[in-house]
Amino acid sequence: EVTEAVISVPAYFDDKRRKATKRAGELAGLKVERMISEPTAAAVAYGLYEKEKDTRFLVFDLGGGTFDVSILELYHNILEVRAVAGDNYLGGEDFTEVMSKLFLQKTGLHYKDLSEKEQVRLYKKAEEAKRGISDQTAVTMELMLGEENKTAEITLKEYEEECEELLMKI
Repeated sequence: EVTEAVISVPAYFDDKRRKATKRAGELAGLKVERMISEPTAAAVAYGLYEKEKDTRFLVFDLGGGTFDVSILELYHNILEVRAVAGDNYLGGEDFTEVMSKLFLQKTGLHYKDLSEKEQVRLYKKAEEAKRGISDQTAVTMELMLGEENKTAEITLKEYEEECEELLMKI
């Protein structure tokens, strides 16, 4: 049974948000031992606190819906967040959306013409393709629409070109 927790929160959370998160943990029946920022949690997970020299780290966090960059400083075995920046409207989902759009372009389909279930299936297939393309030079996406199976091959080069605007934001 889990009774104690260390909770990580986004680095941009102010004191009010941190307290609300802590209170939520307590309402869930947990003894909240500590609240730490997500960049600090990432640094701890990668063992960066074990470095022997005082140093700085850049933590690059591209999540599903947000992008955060934090600068951490290790000084006398204390890990502290020194700066935080990012984009709350840029994340991995945007890259999935690019894959969806490429599929629609190649098959001549229009998003608005798809049913809700078909839109969900398209998103899942695009997510799979996005994850798979990093290991290959191309992926094939297939989507069953009624009785018809739509297929499109998307190359890594095409995908990278379409992601250029997102990469420039990063």
